[in-house]
Amino acid sequence: MKATIERATLLKCLSHVQSVVERRNTIPILSNVLIEAATGGTVRIMATDLDLQVVETMSAVSVEGPGAITVSAHLLFDIARKLPDGSQVSLETGENRMTVKAGRSRFSLPTLPRDDFPVIVEGDLPTSFELPAATLAQLIDRTRFAISTEETRYYLNGIFLHVTDEELKAAATDGHRLARFTIGRPDGAEGMPDVIVPRKCVAELRKLLEEALDTNVLVDLSASKVRFTLGGENGVVLTSKLIDGTFPDYSRVIPTGNDKLLRLDPKSFWQGVDRVATIATEKTRAVKMALENDKVTLSVTSPDNGTAAEEVPADYSSQPFEIGFNANYLKDILGQIEGDTVELHLADAGAPTLIRQDDKSPALYVLMPMRV
Repeated sequence: MKATIERATLLKCLSHVQSVVERRNTIPILSNVLIEAATGGTVRIMATDLDLQVVETMSAVSVEGPGAITVSAHLLFDIARKLPDGSQVSLETGENRMTVKAGRSRFSLPTLPRDDFPVIVEGDLPTSFELPAATLAQLIDRTRFAISTEETRYYLNGIFLHVTDEELKAAATDGHRLARFTIGRPDGAEGMPDVIVPRKCVAELRKLLEEALDTNVLVDLSASKVRFTLGGENGVVLTSKLIDGTFPDYSRVIPTGNDKLLRLDPKSFWQGVDRVATIATEKTRAVKMALENDKVTLSVTSPDNGTAAEEVPADYSSQPFEIGFNANYLKDILGQIEGDTVELHLADAGAPTLIRQDDKSPALYVLMPMRV
């Protein structure tokens, strides 16, 4: 194989694929990327961790000898990063080595044969639909902070996607908070199986979306695999296994009868919570909210660091009462609200609270209270 590629093109492509490769690998080939050069002047690069696979096709300056080889992903990425701007990078293979040349630099790297490189077999992906990349990015941003990191509850380690008659819903929960985002059901998504997209796939997809926000993303899936195609033919294809588990019926925890309505400015509320939480420790993460007519008093009491309190103006006319929340969870949710007001629908100090921008907002959050 012999190909010459613009350094900027190679670097961009490697930055997309190398983050899938785990730094520590017991299987040597999984530390490598597969590089395939074709006679048409394109070079394809692929990386995998056996659960997730990313493939990107890029245009080469020239392909003098088609072929395929695997080489260390992080090593090649680090070399490409340090090569001078505007240079052309020549990749040539021979005798279990790949020679990388650019300007006056020359590297000789060990390689492994392409036949040993594992490829995820997609099988049949019967459901296929398109989404604007900006919508998909928003769906991820509004839900992924609530994904559980507890490995024992593996079925919560991702974003749950499911369709109803007219809508596509995304949900994530860690048992303490729930985030749900709803969009109109895309054409082709009817009859789609309920799927849980793993956390790592969500993170990689969100990174790739950043460079394609004005395009559409093609989504193909079955009950066990999902494939995202960004940027058409010479784009990036991300394929992932789905989490094999059953997501709990989260609709049961969304409260419907919470009759106490609190409205306030999300930014000043976030800042107030952030300030009083300065003295909180691991043991006292709770911030107490005392609700009275048209104001909320936020307070934190820490046996080690003393006390803090702040008043935040609010629109509230129900019975006065007190409730406590985990300060970080509350800030995570408030950070997702873009408007000038946020609504908290409360019942009592022990019941889950519903948080949203308003009743037309596609995003909805549920937060469990803490004892204070």
